[in-house]
Amino acid sequence: MPTAFVLAGGASLGAIEAGMVEALYEREITPDYLVGASAGALNAAFLGGREPTVATAHELQTIWRGLRREQVFPRHLRILIGGAIGRRNHFFPNDGLAALISEKLAHGRLEEMPIATGVVVCDLLSGEEHLLESGPVLDATLASSAIPGVFPPVSINGRPAVDGGVANNTPITHAIARGCDRIYVLPTGVSLELSAPPKAAIAMFVQAAAMLLHQRLRFEIEALRDQAELIVLPPPWPLDVLPTDFTRADELITRARDDARKALASAHPDEASTDEALRRMTPDD
Repeated sequence: MPTAFVLAGGASLGAIEAGMVEALYEREITPDYLVGASAGALNAAFLGGREPTVATAHELQTIWRGLRREQVFPRHLRILIGGAIGRRNHFFPNDGLAALISEKLAHGRLEEMPIATGVVVCDLLSGEEHLLESGPVLDATLASSAIPGVFPPVSINGRPAVDGGVANNTPITHAIARGCDRIYVLPTGVSLELSAPPKAAIAMFVQAAAMLLHQRLRFEIEALRDQAELIVLPPPWPLDVLPTDFTRADELITRARDDARKALASAHPDEASTDEALRRMTPDD
């Protein structure tokens, strides 16, 4: 029975998945296939290149705990001004993210990963979704994380590609298409308990995008849960952390790990865990 981990995008909320993975690995639940978009693609690339152990989950958690906003969204006045006046198609360079991927997350090529790994990107010209399972890990993950307007597009097979979350933020369909009949979905949740609106423009944009993608995921879970054994781990709730806030990774990791442990301890996690995840996605219903 092939098992897949599907890792959603969510910028700084990707730390949540590092906690969930620990809960999975300590129960010796391991993937035959990893697929992700955006921040989920970064996590998938890290996991795909390493042994599926609790120690690996701890390594990923250490990376998230050490991340700072300036590493991911470095401010360069020339680029900011260029984006504002229409001379550039982005506001932040991706060199900080590229350095992070190269130094701490993954190397080599996707087809050489010890665990089969897929990365979702979106073709900027056609809007088509593409699943990358071969090619340089750096290019694939950098493209999948290229939030439109925030980071520059990345060339994939000679065409500009952007954030995979634009096309498919939680690519459950790819795990099903690959023949995986037990699928663990690791959503990052959405911040719907904010005490005040985001102050920065980038924070406002990323938060609004997260809310749209959150709505799509709810419908996809309901539509796809009968096509495979779908186990959706419940994201932390209530959540008041913006996707651009990297200061609360330790809290997110701990909450996600503890919630995942409880969900996986259920006699029927495919039902109980997924139902609880859906309740947390529809708190007002």
